[in-house]
Amino acid sequence: MVMNLDFTPLYRSSIGFDRMVDMLENASRVASFDNWPPYDIVKVDDDDYRITMAVAGFSQDQLTITYQPNMLVVSGSQSGDANGQYLYRGINGRAFERRFELADHVKVAGASLENGLLSIDLKRKVPEEMKPRKVEISGTPMPKIEAPKVETEKLVA
Repeated sequence: MVMNLDFTPLYRSSIGFDRMVDMLENASRVASFDNWPPYDIVKVDDDDYRITMAVAGFSQDQLTITYQPNMLVVSGSQSGDANGQYLYRGINGRAFERRFELADHVKVAGASLENGLLSIDLKRKVPEEMKPRKVEISGTPMPKIEAPKVETEKLVA
């Protein structure tokens, strides 16, 4: 069952949420059935996240992590294996590309590959000017701001 959502009312009453609506529309589309390689996403604390992907059979030089604003792309490809003829191949070595949409101000902090697990650490760092701040209230009165006067003419019908 495919659910089509209409975001028109949101566009009428909000400004600057285009990217969020696009993400919701993309998420509501039918997802592909390709779920390889398996991965976990863990929220370590309020501003730290970790993606762990099972990439058995891939070496560090066969994996690529590309960070763009609001997008993380992890891909891997192996060259042909000339170590004999496989009778059974249970370790999947096909090329892959996995995309993760990132929220604003989420950056890649680092990555490591250990025991067939690729770990990518992400950190949300909100700029100082966007953090809430306390506004001091002064005891002196502020100067009055006068509204500009608009002259109107009476229309005679």
